[in-house]
Amino acid sequence: MALDPGLDGAAPAPADASALGDAPRIRAILTEAAREGRSVSYSELLGELGFRFTRPKMRAVCKTLEEVDRLCAVDGKPDMAVLVVRESDRLPGQGWWVGGTALLLGYDGPWEGAAAARFIREQQQAVFDFWAGR
Repeated sequence: MALDPGLDGAAPAPADASALGDAPRIRAILTEAAREGRSVSYSELLGELGFRFTRPKMRAVCKTLEEVDRLCAVDGKPDMAVLVVRESDRLPGQGWWVGGTALLLGYDGPWEGAAAARFIREQQQAVFDFWAGR
């Protein structure tokens, strides 16, 4: 990993692996994205946490996204994991779909393509609407 010098010219500290499981921190990142009305790619989210994209790190973050959504539910707020998407098609990865959220929301269609994209846009818009102005 190439380290960019900080403002003082020193190299930043390496990312703390515990960040991958830090549900409150990840929730805060996603809340800010929701307020801005935008989704976040897995790569962007990992970058915010101080990591380059790797599949093992992505899987670790995906496990934490389940906890983020649980915390949101406890607080009566909409799920946030739907905002985390692949760069290639801007849809959530397989883990989100098989986790059952789509079925709970009444969607039983394909995980890719136009129908999936429409469904995800609707779900993301509901999150954006909730966080607008908060």
